[in-house]
Amino acid sequence: MRVKKEEIEYKLKLVNAEIERRQKHDNLSRYNKGEKKHKKQMEFHKCLKKNRWVFGGNRSGKTECGAVETVWLARGIHPYRENKPVNCWVVSLTRQVQRDVAQNKILYYLRPDWIKEIVMTSGRAEYAESGIIDFILVKNVFGGVSKIGFKSCDQGREKFQGTSLDFVWFDEEPPYDIYQECRMRILDKKGEIFGTMTPLKGLTWVYNEIYLNCNNDENVWYIEMEWADNPFLDEKEIEEMTKSMSQDELQSRRYGKFMMGGGLVYNEFDENIHVIDPFDIPKEWQDQISIDPGLNNPLSAHWYARDFDENIYIIAEHFEKGKDVDYHAQRIKEISKRLNWHTYNGRICALIDSAATQKTLASSKSVVDLFYENDILVNPKVNKDMFSGINKVKRYLRDGEGKAHLFIFRNCKNLIEEMKSYWWGDYDLPIKKDDHCLDEMRYYIMSLTPRSIKQEKSPLLREKEKLIRKLNVSRRNLLK
Repeated sequence: MRVKKEEIEYKLKLVNAEIERRQKHDNLSRYNKGEKKHKKQMEFHKCLKKNRWVFGGNRSGKTECGAVETVWLARGIHPYRENKPVNCWVVSLTRQVQRDVAQNKILYYLRPDWIKEIVMTSGRAEYAESGIIDFILVKNVFGGVSKIGFKSCDQGREKFQGTSLDFVWFDEEPPYDIYQECRMRILDKKGEIFGTMTPLKGLTWVYNEIYLNCNNDENVWYIEMEWADNPFLDEKEIEEMTKSMSQDELQSRRYGKFMMGGGLVYNEFDENIHVIDPFDIPKEWQDQISIDPGLNNPLSAHWYARDFDENIYIIAEHFEKGKDVDYHAQRIKEISKRLNWHTYNGRICALIDSAATQKTLASSKSVVDLFYENDILVNPKVNKDMFSGINKVKRYLRDGEGKAHLFIFRNCKNLIEEMKSYWWGDYDLPIKKDDHCLDEMRYYIMSLTPRSIKQEKSPLLREKEKLIRKLNVSRRNLLK
């Protein structure tokens, strides 16, 4: 009996020591503090969109920021959002995954003295890490109590009905019906959803609704994380893990990229690097307009600028379907006028697909002729070698030193979407779908030759270029 009593006292002593250790060493207070900071985690926390997602490789830090976001909101100490007691769900794929991942992370960041009560589905509350938690009641600093409920997708959609919530955190990709059901749960409170996942399932609903944002939902936002973004991963460990995986595995498990079949054609494309906010380009940078004609298909046209360091800027877009050449010509002239675009003998000049030399069904004249009658001089002599063109585009996206030389203004939405959804198909050929912008971009890039003589720059232009470069470097450093 005495031995048993001493054993119980010893175990209680260990439990009390663990509680004291946690209270003394507040894990949350050390999150992203000190010299090492995970900048993309903080970008996620600062975003005020109502449907935020992190697409990250394994061990990129994605689950960490989901857990911290949940604890901050429950505790009422979020540094960038309105704070109040909340009712929320944490959704995992299975109960076991819940215990091992999301639940474990939340307990790591929740100090025991912040917890009012833990209710278990299985196991004992004093050893919550080893069991399955139903919900945790958290003391909110503004008074009142927040409730963190735990759900798993293997319970089925019916278990996700009926409750009104402030937010839902999806740890990994849920089935679409559960996602939709959770959206209904946050509706009346105007709540939010955030998700953290590694895209291992291919082109699912998340790819269409979140990554491509096919519904143009202004509340949708995402960020990609990879191993190099996590400052707490050892470089040698990254190198060893990289060697142990195939290229396909690396795309999803390291870079957090969506994959299908042969993968993305332009896997070098990174929206955080290659998509930039518009700015007024110097007149001397104006280079060329490139057009992919379409009557039944959309006509795509973009305005290309090039600085004296051979960087390309795609600054404007016209993309429309079901219109005649007169209409497209008028739109191209309107955009060119707004940009104060250069002309040749009073005419706008552009590259165009050689197919434009053929006569249309609606006219005895070719598309080239019809554009000429509208004061647009189009040149159909373009290099259409697909593989050489793709490789040249890839080199502009990322050169041998990993530097980007191609930048797309954020207003060129159709081009950006095509870059993100251009896949290799059978026989090592790109799938011919939604590639109108990419075709004319390739024509332009294939037309480029290095500037043999750099133009003499005025002092004003030199100062302008210096400021633009400094702005771009600052922006890229913030995203590293």
